[in-house]
Amino acid sequence: MKVLFLSEREVHAMLEMPACVALMRQTLATLARGDAVLPLRSMLRLPDGHGLLGLMPGYLGEPRAFGLKAVTVMPGNHGTEFDSHQGVVMLFGVEHGEPLAIIDATAITEIRTAAVSGAATHALARPDAGDLAILGSGAQARSHLAAMAAVRSLRRVRVWSRTRANAERFASEQGKRHGMTLEVSDDAAAAVRGADIVCTTTAAREPVLEGRWLSAGAHVNAVGACFAGTRELDTQAVARSRFFTDRRESCIAEAGDFILAKNEGAIADTHLLGEVGDVLLGRLAGRVSPQDVTVFESLGLAVEDLASAHYLLRRARESGAGTWLDWRGP
Repeated sequence: MKVLFLSEREVHAMLEMPACVALMRQTLATLARGDAVLPLRSMLRLPDGHGLLGLMPGYLGEPRAFGLKAVTVMPGNHGTEFDSHQGVVMLFGVEHGEPLAIIDATAITEIRTAAVSGAATHALARPDAGDLAILGSGAQARSHLAAMAAVRSLRRVRVWSRTRANAERFASEQGKRHGMTLEVSDDAAAAVRGADIVCTTTAAREPVLEGRWLSAGAHVNAVGACFAGTRELDTQAVARSRFFTDRRESCIAEAGDFILAKNEGAIADTHLLGEVGDVLLGRLAGRVSPQDVTVFESLGLAVEDLASAHYLLRRARESGAGTWLDWRGP
């Protein structure tokens, strides 16, 4: 029995953003149809509080995939040679449970998270949206620029980061990569004002985006805050929006942007209109007016990782890429 191993470099080479956006559209629709099994993620926190291990198992009916992601989250890694999120995605056979693939989770997470935002932007942003603001300058900022460029024609891109040098480096490197000029903003408000797509991709624990900055008709992808006690959006940004997520149960249990606004009494659970998969299936209206402000709250789901792993396994079988390891000997 042979098991596939794919490194971070190989995942980046094989999981192209436009293909991943299409794959995430399919995955979110499959989830909305109920053809998935997806427990809430479980977490083990280190005793000293400086990191955790998250386990995310799942089953997806189309594409048919079964397995889990095991990932460490180490905030102290920021500014070091190590990514803050590291781990593996493990894929197993649905019929017999045999191990099929062990794949670098850092690269999958980076690409599929942005691809999900791309799918949400395709469903929720105005068709003519093309003025992009990115808050953050790390891996998710890079991948979100690629994802937004895959689903909309970008006219203008502004970037803000807490450290201006990081924003300037991002603008220089990514401008060359995408063949466009990226503007560096002095503050988050300046980046956001006038934008019709906003991506928050920071490690912030307190709001970096205020609702009063958002223009009528803007769409927001809220990506960085995925724990109940952290937020990137202030209460006004949440309360004034048509609010969607990738999975309702995960949002109500884990999304600090939503939970903290609810705790302040500004919204109720009914403010969460539904899942993007329902919009993709035509069951739910995304925006009902060009003036609507829409928010997509991204939690990150095991089925998104498993769909990506399934795609990579198929590509590797077709091309012979990756390293194939004997599981039980020859």
